[in-house]
Amino acid sequence: MNLHTFAGLPLHILLVHFMVVGGPLTAIAVLLHAFWPAARRRLGVVTPIAGLAILVLTPITVEAGEYLQSVVGTTPALATHVERGEGLLPWSIALFVVAAAEWVWWRFALGPGFDVRLTSGVRWGGTVVVWVAAAVIGVGFLVEIFLIGDSGSRAVWGGLHL
Repeated sequence: MNLHTFAGLPLHILLVHFMVVGGPLTAIAVLLHAFWPAARRRLGVVTPIAGLAILVLTPITVEAGEYLQSVVGTTPALATHVERGEGLLPWSIALFVVAAAEWVWWRFALGPGFDVRLTSGVRWGGTVVVWVAAAVIGVGFLVEIFLIGDSGSRAVWGGLHL
């Protein structure tokens, strides 16, 4: 049984679709969760759960990609894609941490009952930290996933002239 293929297709190719769609959606959810109260109420715990899914899928996708690379060989374009792909794990960790932290902050720290124990300075300072973290990590993750996807598509399709 080959754990790197599914129904005869390389697992990396299937997982990439989850990462290319789910990763940006999760990063956008982190940004919405931080800056838009109506979205925050609707997203709730979905944001950190999505962040956890991306965190779990990242090393699996990278490992499946390393297997695929061992089968197809390495080109300069593929080497660029591999190098960029291996840099996604820290961004995935940060995305999950920020998603979980902002959910905890808005749900519990500023939620009913607990917020009365915090001074207005602590509430304001914590909110600014959440905003900055969400902006930096959300936008950074979007840029990183775009660069990885772009290098991957160039590795696959770069030699074709349609």
